[in-house]
Amino acid sequence: MTGVLLRAAHVTRRFGAFTAVDDVSMQVQPGEVVGLLGANGAGKTTLIRMLLGLIAVTSGRVDLLGGPPARERRRRLGYVPQGLGLYGDLTVRENLSFSARAYGTAEPVLPPALAGHADVLVRELPLGAQRQVAFLAALAHSPEVLVLDEPTSGVDALARASLWDTIRAQATRGAGVLVTTHYMQEAQQCDRLLLMSDGRLVADGSEADIIGSTTAVAVRTDDWAQAFAALNAAGVPVMLAGRAIRVANADPAGLAEVLSAAGIEASLQPVPATIEERMLMLSRRPAKAS
Repeated sequence: MTGVLLRAAHVTRRFGAFTAVDDVSMQVQPGEVVGLLGANGAGKTTLIRMLLGLIAVTSGRVDLLGGPPARERRRRLGYVPQGLGLYGDLTVRENLSFSARAYGTAEPVLPPALAGHADVLVRELPLGAQRQVAFLAALAHSPEVLVLDEPTSGVDALARASLWDTIRAQATRGAGVLVTTHYMQEAQQCDRLLLMSDGRLVADGSEADIIGSTTAVAVRTDDWAQAFAALNAAGVPVMLAGRAIRVANADPAGLAEVLSAAGIEASLQPVPATIEERMLMLSRRPAKAS
């Protein structure tokens, strides 16, 4: 497989007065795993549906395997939507048989973890098992492009790791993979990241490229709830993970003044920023410019 497998060129999609995707350009090459990140409502699923030809673009162009995403090209695609695309009132075996016939391939062999569930209705399976079935159905015809919309959502850590092993194996054999995820730690599994905010593409590159020189400040205090409230009220990009407070791209002296004015004692230490903090900074840019 050579050339660009999946491409959007200045793609926009409007629903009435609402712009869901705004002038986005991106591409996926053979053998790479591209992570599409962004908060709920950022436009990720709408972009995917345009790339696959499931909804029309308002303006711009999408290409799948060298041309418009017509039916014959979509036969060379593997797609796992958020809803998994399975029939809950059919068994595992019936779902896989239906998918294999649709693609003109042999029915995939069930792995040991699913072998005992062949005649179980899909709706009766745990979510992790349902996702395994959806992956089997999507991969049975050895697709050249694999598109996965939140493939690991709602499954445990071991199941997520196993699914990511499958994703990486597909890229190793030459497929191009586009995957959306809410788990920021999964960004490290991707070769390249696309960050969306409010329908726009705000960053494209490796995790290190996107974070760049952005730093953060770790705030340590026993009055963590009050500290968070004071910093949030001051309009700084503060984040809270458990009781750990971090502020991206901030001046420690300025933060110290805010906390001191609120009567809060705290220690402040510059630390490397995370991809999630960089995303927060990028998502705040439009609001600051308006």
